[in-house]
Amino acid sequence: MELSERFRGYLPVVLDLETGGFDHQANPILELACCFVQMQDDRLSIKSAENWNVQPIAGMVVEPASLKVTGIDLDDPHRDAQDEASVLKEFFSLVRAEMKLQGCHRAILVAHNASFDQGFLNTACDRQKIKRNPFHPFTTLDTATLGALAYGHTVLREACRRANIDFSEARAHGAAYDADRTAELFCHIVNTWDFQTAWLDSANPEDY
Repeated sequence: MELSERFRGYLPVVLDLETGGFDHQANPILELACCFVQMQDDRLSIKSAENWNVQPIAGMVVEPASLKVTGIDLDDPHRDAQDEASVLKEFFSLVRAEMKLQGCHRAILVAHNASFDQGFLNTACDRQKIKRNPFHPFTTLDTATLGALAYGHTVLREACRRANIDFSEARAHGAAYDADRTAELFCHIVNTWDFQTAWLDSANPEDY
C-alpha cells in the first residue's frame, strides 16, 4: 500500500516546535523539526528528518521559564539560527517535494498536542505573509489523542514508555528529539492498528 492510499491522499509530516512561551501571538518559534515517514511492506517508518534553529522575531516575548525547560541558549554562537521566513520557506519546500514524490495532494500535520504546533505555525505564516501553506488548515493527527486511545496516556514520555519506545528525559524538549519520538510513536500506533481488517469490515466492497 502506498502512503497516499493509507492516509487518503494526505502526506503525514511529524512536526515539533520549541517556542518562547505558550502564546502563538506573543511568543516566537525558536526551533522547528520535522520527520517524514514512508510505507514499506504496509508498515509505516521514519524516512528522514530535518531541523532548524530559528531567530526569535524582534519585539516578541521570550519567557525565561520556556528557555529553562528547553535549555535553549539564544546567545550561543554555535546556535546558527536562521530567520523565521527562511526556515518556513525551506521547510515548506521540503514538504511539497515529498508530497510530489509520494503522490499526495496535501500535507497533514502530525504532532503531540497538535493544536499547539498548528497555532504557532499558522500564526507564523500569517506574520510572514505566506499564502501557500501546504498543510491542511485545521485537520491534524494528534499523538496525544492517539496515545490516550492506544495506551491510556496523553504525555509523550509515558505513551512511549507504554509502547516500549525509548525516551530520554535528558534529551526531551529539544525539537529534533521530540519530533523523532513523536514520529516513532505515530508509526507504532499505525502499525499496531489492524487497519486492513477494520477497513474491509466497514468499507463498501466496491471500493476494493
